[in-house]
Amino acid sequence: MTVAISITWPTIADALSLGGIYALMAVGIGLVFGVLRLVNFAYGQLIMAGAYALAYASTWGWPTWGGILFSFGVVVTLTMLMDRLVFRPLRTQSPAVMLVATFAVAFLMQSIAVLAFGQLGTIASSVGPLNQPWIIDGVAIRKIAIISIVVAAVCLTLLQVLLTRTSVGLHMRAAAMDFRTARILGVRANRVISGAVLISGLLAAVSAFMLTARNPQVTPIFALDDTIIVLAGVVLGGMYRPISATLGGFVIGFASGILGGVLPTNQSQYLPSFLFGAVILVLLVRPNGLFAPRGGAVERL
Repeated sequence: MTVAISITWPTIADALSLGGIYALMAVGIGLVFGVLRLVNFAYGQLIMAGAYALAYASTWGWPTWGGILFSFGVVVTLTMLMDRLVFRPLRTQSPAVMLVATFAVAFLMQSIAVLAFGQLGTIASSVGPLNQPWIIDGVAIRKIAIISIVVAAVCLTLLQVLLTRTSVGLHMRAAAMDFRTARILGVRANRVISGAVLISGLLAAVSAFMLTARNPQVTPIFALDDTIIVLAGVVLGGMYRPISATLGGFVIGFASGILGGVLPTNQSQYLPSFLFGAVILVLLVRPNGLFAPRGGAVERL
């Protein structure tokens, strides 16, 4: 039996949308890794918290913009609390200790969500209309697909300007390359690290809005699978450079969107196998990452 596979414009738009969201998540994870040498496994739970904030704001009758602001407030507050209560006290410890700490925070937040909201979760009805189509030249494309592409492009452009054209970005790169030397030279490293964590939280809030609009059903494991795929994309692109990590996130998101759109429903369970198998094959050829420069040079941020 032969299965015909065709790639339509709506599938491409959805794939670009998912690629943009994963790129934002990848750069959020990459910023914290670049400064703290820490892979934050609790990143998905921050997105989950923002999704719940959107969902409950809609049940309270808040307008969509009010729910978005509330979601941003929740995610940023949790991000800064995580930095103050976990990252900062453990900053001088080994990467393994900090890694275990992020695992603990992730499972703690997930357990709290189960106890507070139950296993079944809730629906963010206020963002549901964003899944309705826009008709563009006779092609029906979901509104959230177009919005996600535009928002991701704007956020990535602003972030690139921040890192390359401002003193804050210069201080972030200096702190990433050598924390102690940066402090000796007058860089307020603690403030720079907090700034990187804050930006990472803002990107998590943006991702929470766009992922919730794509899938309004919010559960305690919301965004968990997405975060695992993004982490694979960060490694695929190259962990030590934010541009490489961002491209890796976009590539794996775009590939996931295309494969999810063309695979028959009864074969969709094979999608993670295809993705992670491709990641392994790429890393066997390019261990430093697909977009990392050849040679031994490493640029953290």
